[in-house]
Amino acid sequence: MRMRGMGNTGRAVVLALGAALVAGGCTVQGTGPDGKGRAPVHIDVSGAAPPGHSSPEHSPGGHSPEEHSPEEHSPEGHSPAERRPSSAPPARPPARVLWKSGDTGRGVRELQARLRQVEWLDDGPTGTYDEPTGQAVRGFQGKRGLPRTGTTDTATWQRLLDMTHEPGQWDLYLMGGQPAAAPDPRCLTGRVLCISKSSRTLRWMIDGRTVSTTAVRFGSQRTPTREGVFEVYWKSREHWSTLYDSAMPYAMFFSGGQAVHYSYDFAAHGYAGASHGCVNVRDEGAIADLYAQVRNGDKVVVYQ
Repeated sequence: MRMRGMGNTGRAVVLALGAALVAGGCTVQGTGPDGKGRAPVHIDVSGAAPPGHSSPEHSPGGHSPEEHSPEEHSPEGHSPAERRPSSAPPARPPARVLWKSGDTGRGVRELQARLRQVEWLDDGPTGTYDEPTGQAVRGFQGKRGLPRTGTTDTATWQRLLDMTHEPGQWDLYLMGGQPAAAPDPRCLTGRVLCISKSSRTLRWMIDGRTVSTTAVRFGSQRTPTREGVFEVYWKSREHWSTLYDSAMPYAMFFSGGQAVHYSYDFAAHGYAGASHGCVNVRDEGAIADLYAQVRNGDKVVVYQ
């Protein structure tokens, strides 16, 4: 093909178009809006955006699409995931354990006294977290929908507090175990059964030294235990009261028909009852040891 009348520039254009046709194969040339033909290949070398489109630098407001992200324009600057409330409730910390098996002390004694009020415990208070106490706690927990651990945690204790009242002194020491009062000055010489009504205790003392201490019970208001200084005048190991038709083991008489002796009723019911004027002992082992040591003529002091 000869190209007459064309300058160097024209020939270069024609050669370029021919090369494009060879590389592109057979194509259909489209028609433009004015009915004229248009090139089948459009090469954008200007970097300008297509007609009807604006570049990011010239979008409305002068911002790029990334600058309109939901995270940056959501309320308070939080993403939707951050604003969505969690469906799982926060984990509750475990209740703190207050008392468990083997613990001792006044707190355990109060626990036992309150368990007695709601009739989950028959024995005690003893002041020792023993197996019956653990079973009582376990039963109380199960009845109230609490974990049946048998240990007393803060949740169990609060529920028990809500259902009971403050135990009194002799609710806490219903079955004995209370500390002894200071000895009366008259007890500080010789061999003495030193008996305190205020603390409900008996000290066996020799020359001012306490040998042993045990809980005791006294007569009721109608049959009070006499106070003063006496001495043991008769011992009877297997005594039987003909007046009250009841056993008085290990009896040590000190004033008329009043004696220090073991009481089955005191052992079973604690301070829920009273004697007919005698000094009752509930610990059979303690009274047996005491009976073996005390002699006729030993002093007895009963005081408030």
